Amino acid sequence: MTFSTLPLRGLLAGASLLAVLTTTAPAFAQDRNTGELPIAVQMFTLRDYGTLDEQLAAVQAAGITAVETVGMQNTDAETLKSALDAHGITAISTHAQLADLRDNLDAVLTFNKAIGNSVIVVPYLQEEERPQDAAGWVALGEELAGLNEQIKAQGMVLAYHNHDFEMAQFDGRTALEIMLEAAGPDVMAQLDLAWVARGGLDPAEYLGRFDDRVFAVHAKDNAPQGEAEDERGFKALGQGTLDWATILPAADAAGADWYIVEHDQPLDAAAVVKTGGDFLTANLPADVTRP
Repeated sequence: MTFSTLPLRGLLAGASLLAVLTTTAPAFAQDRNTGELPIAVQMFTLRDYGTLDEQLAAVQAAGITAVETVGMQNTDAETLKSALDAHGITAISTHAQLADLRDNLDAVLTFNKAIGNSVIVVPYLQEEERPQDAAGWVALGEELAGLNEQIKAQGMVLAYHNHDFEMAQFDGRTALEIMLEAAGPDVMAQLDLAWVARGGLDPAEYLGRFDDRVFAVHAKDNAPQGEAEDERGFKALGQGTLDWATILPAADAAGADWYIVEHDQPLDAAAVVKTGGDFLTANLPADVTRP
């Protein structure tokens, strides 16, 4: 099933506003600047990498100028905004737990307004929060629709980030498709492509089911079976098994506004960030620009 809605860049404007499998970068990529492209880093990747300042310094050193934050980053909004500004970095989205949206929505929105962010992403469902049948996913989608009405009223956008359990099939449709259909067209998708693959689906094909509904993709890679077990089976972007030569054009065609580098358990987080930024800079389609 294909979903359609206005691209996120239009929503935001109204609100307030493979490895590449070649050894050389495409010719169009040679003069590209990572910081001018829609490349961001999920701060979860850097959670064990020193202080907040050291984490942001690693992003800056990679030439990347945007991040997706994790909750409130264990600090206050003023401190976080100051740190972001000091490193020339913009917060383009945040991961906010469903429980926080249910119980403390005003606090979440106030914090994110203060740091200049307008996209709120549900990142993960605890086991007890996960529906067990199609009706449950419909009910969750309807709950997200209600939350989104409050979020939209504040000039902001709600999105949902998948893992593998949302790839469960019900009469030929995945749980994620069922949920987002019930949520309505203004709730966006943030597709984690490594988890889509782990859920048994082809990421490039799956992206095509969400035309113009993809706020962002999480760009990370899966290691071959049995490898990188100390990194939860993930690899730096472009060094694993995903077919990025097919996936990146599919993400562009689906309307993705951002490509967010992530690794769930890196041994060297700074290196993973740099590798991911360099890979995307070299291999994003030529027409991809920062929103």
